[in-house]
Amino acid sequence: MNYEIIKNPMGLIEFTLKKGESVTAEAAAMVFIRGEIETNTRMRKSGFLKSLKAAAFGGESFFVNEFIAHEDDCTLGLTGNMLGDIEVIHVDEEYIIQSGAFVGSTNGLTLDTEWQGFTKGIFGSNLFMLKTMGKGDMFVNGWGGIISKKLEPGEKMILDNYQLVALSSSAQYRVSKHGSLKTSLFGGEALVIEITGPGTVYMQTKNFMEFVRAIIPYLPKRN
Repeated sequence: MNYEIIKNPMGLIEFTLKKGESVTAEAAAMVFIRGEIETNTRMRKSGFLKSLKAAAFGGESFFVNEFIAHEDDCTLGLTGNMLGDIEVIHVDEEYIIQSGAFVGSTNGLTLDTEWQGFTKGIFGSNLFMLKTMGKGDMFVNGWGGIISKKLEPGEKMILDNYQLVALSSSAQYRVSKHGSLKTSLFGGEALVIEITGPGTVYMQTKNFMEFVRAIIPYLPKRN
């Protein structure tokens, strides 16, 4: 299987598949198909309850599409629902990812939800994050550009809570308030994620909630 991420920052992934190879993707992620590719819509391999959790709490679809090539050199185009980069993460350990960031994956990789609770805080506006199970290549979508940072053992990093795309399980993290009450009220920085290495952090350069706040004054007013 070969793939190429093209047209970032409004990107898509173009796969070239040999006979028998397959790709699993979120519902509505497909852009185009060329060649004999079967689309098999099914529940997630993680099982009914975990699929239900991912749909209800993780912002992901209950069903996924598996695209199976029935001849060599078929091509498949997938995209995400965010206005920004698509990035590939080579998963060889567990990752937690922001709800809605997952686009698709190669075989051997499935998703589960991970309860964050109020002891670790809230990433973005979600109480649930998604967690990878197994190994393979995972494709994620973010707002703006996606940047990865590797943290050495003991190295610390503070990240705005809306900027996280994915975080390897080898890193330790906690969500906390940033700065003083004045900073929270007037500085635009309320909750942050304090991350301690070793681990890999994938972050997005744009904040969706700030984008929403920026366009609200220009939306039509209801009478």
